[in-house]
Amino acid sequence: MENLDKINEYMKGTTTVGITCRDGVVLASDTRATMGTLIAHKFVRKSFMLDNHLGATVAGAVADAQALIRWIQSEAKLYRMRQGEEMSVDALATLLGNIMFSHRYYPLIVQLIVGGTDKKGPKLYSIDPLGSSIEDTVISTGSGSPVAYGVLEDTYREGMSVDEGVKVAVRALRASLQRDAMTGNGIDVVKITKDGFVKLQDKEIEKLVNEQ
Repeated sequence: MENLDKINEYMKGTTTVGITCRDGVVLASDTRATMGTLIAHKFVRKSFMLDNHLGATVAGAVADAQALIRWIQSEAKLYRMRQGEEMSVDALATLLGNIMFSHRYYPLIVQLIVGGTDKKGPKLYSIDPLGSSIEDTVISTGSGSPVAYGVLEDTYREGMSVDEGVKVAVRALRASLQRDAMTGNGIDVVKITKDGFVKLQDKEIEKLVNEQ
């Protein structure tokens, strides 16, 4: 119970979004880091490349998130070296779930969306601080997620392209920026297709925001 209270205390800020599309996945997040009601940092990375075909968003304690991302990036490289092939999205989600579960009595206070493309196609998973790993087509985390989910439920449809998914993700983040005080300052968007991991430039995102 004490661990759950600790997790709930820290999982109050941020909005992140993941969308599965027919040709890849889209990950998006805001850039604000908070300490209670204080805006601690205005431009913080919350979307990360784990490998050429794998990515993740993070919500929660910054130190835990940074350490976990470095850990998983190393594991993905080691897997490629040892096995001679890329780690699958399923394997990544299982590994992350096991890591989080093994720390359940002193939890890593991070909720992740992990996704990418492999031989089975685009996939997306939600990983919580206690180790559950759940596959879904659309996922949102953080304090702004109820607002984001409202947009996602209204506009997402299965089979949409990555470019269409990017527009939906930006719309969901824009709504959260307007309604959630813990979400703000900017939007990061990445897309992962068979061509690899691509981070959208600020000008591209600004254009999409202005078109909403």
